[in-house]
Amino acid sequence: MHLAVIGTGYVGLVAGVGFANIGNDVTCVDVDASKIARLKRGEVPIYEPGLDTLLAANAQAGRLTFSTDIASAIRAAEVVIIAVGTPPAADGSADLSAVFAVAETIGQNLNGFKVVVTKSTVPVGTADRIEEIIRRYTEQPFGVASNPEFLKEGAAIEDFMKPDRVVIGSNNARALEVLRGLYTPLVRTSEDIHTMDARSAELTKYAANAMLATRISFMNDLAVLSEKLGADIERVRKAVGADPRVGPRFLYPGAGFGGSCFPKDISALLHIGRGVGHELEVVRAVESVNKRQKRLLFEKLRRHLDGALEGRTVAVWGLAFKPQTDDIRESPALVLIHELLEAGARVRAHDPEAMDNVRALLGDRITYCEDMYQAAEGADALALVTEWREYRQPDFARVKRLMRTPTLLDGRNIWESRELRALGFWYTGIGRP
Repeated sequence: MHLAVIGTGYVGLVAGVGFANIGNDVTCVDVDASKIARLKRGEVPIYEPGLDTLLAANAQAGRLTFSTDIASAIRAAEVVIIAVGTPPAADGSADLSAVFAVAETIGQNLNGFKVVVTKSTVPVGTADRIEEIIRRYTEQPFGVASNPEFLKEGAAIEDFMKPDRVVIGSNNARALEVLRGLYTPLVRTSEDIHTMDARSAELTKYAANAMLATRISFMNDLAVLSEKLGADIERVRKAVGADPRVGPRFLYPGAGFGGSCFPKDISALLHIGRGVGHELEVVRAVESVNKRQKRLLFEKLRRHLDGALEGRTVAVWGLAFKPQTDDIRESPALVLIHELLEAGARVRAHDPEAMDNVRALLGDRITYCEDMYQAAEGADALALVTEWREYRQPDFARVKRLMRTPTLLDGRNIWESRELRALGFWYTGIGRP
């Protein structure tokens, strides 16, 4: 099948490579000529394990090409996938200007039946708007579908090639048939493909992310209560998660969630509800708890130092919003760093993949260390924000020798508190006595 993927961001690039890898001919298109030039050279602009290898293999096989010529790509394709950005607007709604601009271009270049698919996360009713826009420009037959992605950054290739479910929403029977055929090689059984109307598919994406974010914020809220009551949230989490009706996933307390999906989608879902006169009270609380949680490590350190942060040096381990990615969007580490700088502290930071992205954002306002131990040199406190594997079992005796004051803030509860206190560290985690 011939596919055109419009947009070579995280979603578009993973989808393009994934569909090519199962034998389709895919053209990935972007208006950013420099990005396309890099992709043609085999350079992947994002860090995602395994993506560079698959991209190179499929490009070499001739199944995957890159272009800035959106018109030609549309005319040659049977399926056109819209995967452009939908950043949050000032009011929290999703900015759909790029999506609608692509829809206009599709309408102007339609030359036969095509399935137009939105993979971008878009508000409910967007598929209807896309259909209206395309119809202004053409009388050619086409079908519009919503096919939201459920990829986890850091495991996107595995998620794409072995999805736990595929959601396809369309009011066009032919479009549903084409997309079912496209995804059949990726699923175990036909029951893994959930077909529905477009509006239901659009809502499914928001509902899934809101549910996962709710579990995280619920446990983070309990973690704060746990500390006040002298309970241990880790023991609570394990016992609650052992109930098969609940399960253990997304119940880990921490320094708050970030990334390109959860914060943006929570905000957009609240806006969608308000647009039809319905306040999503639970979702609003999820957002509020997460904003508070991102300030928790700073508040813990401020209290420990009696507010005396000016002139102090704080080491930060982990800048990406989660391990196995260089994505810093809405990262809790950025909130912590901003608070520290505002309080007059100096920051020494390390991350295996995300330092270039933070440098592009913050410039020389902080010190970037190529080695995790280098970041700890002369530090009055060390805060772990992102649980990269290399941070799980460091040489704590070495860390203590390097630090000016042995103060640890464990934002992901990955270290053993009793052992660290026995070594002479002042230690605090999330929701632990």
